[in-house]
Amino acid sequence: MAADCGANCARWLLCLANFIFICVSTGVLIVGTWLAADKASFINLTLNITTSKYSPASPFVSEDAEKILKEFVEPAVIEQAAYILIAAGAFILVISFLGYCGAIKESRVLLTAYGIFLIIIFALQVALILLCTLYKSQADHHSKGFLKSTLSKYYTTGDNKDAVTLSWDLIMAQMSCCGVDGYEDFRTARLFVDKSSAEGLGRQVPESCCILTGDPLLSKPADPSCIISPTQSNSYLSTGCYDKFSFMVTENLNLVIGVVVVVAATQLLAIIFSFCLCRAVGQERDYHYKY
Repeated sequence: MAADCGANCARWLLCLANFIFICVSTGVLIVGTWLAADKASFINLTLNITTSKYSPASPFVSEDAEKILKEFVEPAVIEQAAYILIAAGAFILVISFLGYCGAIKESRVLLTAYGIFLIIIFALQVALILLCTLYKSQADHHSKGFLKSTLSKYYTTGDNKDAVTLSWDLIMAQMSCCGVDGYEDFRTARLFVDKSSAEGLGRQVPESCCILTGDPLLSKPADPSCIISPTQSNSYLSTGCYDKFSFMVTENLNLVIGVVVVVAATQLLAIIFSFCLCRAVGQERDYHYKY
């Protein structure tokens, strides 16, 4: 056991932090696996817990909240969310397991692997920030292209919305924007165009592009004719979400920089602690070997 006070502090801080991450990632992995294996039982349980009149949560669930919940537990949304949860949970669990076991067992191999993984993650983050800064125009072009492809390939309307559609609706409703660059993005959204044609309403934009009334999650337009005849007065047809997000980042640049600094400092501390503990363990073993 490392006798140095600093090494002991590093050891127990690594143990505590990684134990918390192990617990959280295990929970995420269990939920994701459950959703992938038997999403029907999850949907039924969620709806029963929140909407049953005998449920302790039922007094706090309004009719509007119930509608929102039923949209988010659609099978298509659950299935897509399951794989994201499994991937994220497994990745965090593996990294945290290396850090926890390496610290608790004082294993130089596990601590070194943990530190190297964190260095790779940190380097990728730094590289991404530098590339986005140095090649901002190209980064903007590729980012917009990716976002528009999600609209053109997956965005739809009506019942049985998938995770991509619900995510876009949530973003547009909360940020008061429409599409990536504006309402014209929906003219190339194949599923949206097909569903709109089948409706026979002459729909031009989804409800989330309109100026809404009530809870934004319900996507209830203040002007019912907005989806057919969007104008500057009843919708956000010319306000693209990409430019709106860029403006919000610029307006809150100090907060963004603060978050980046905190995340980077936490990762650097974890890297330093892991290698300091690894060095202390090596020195102690060398000492015992000699004497």
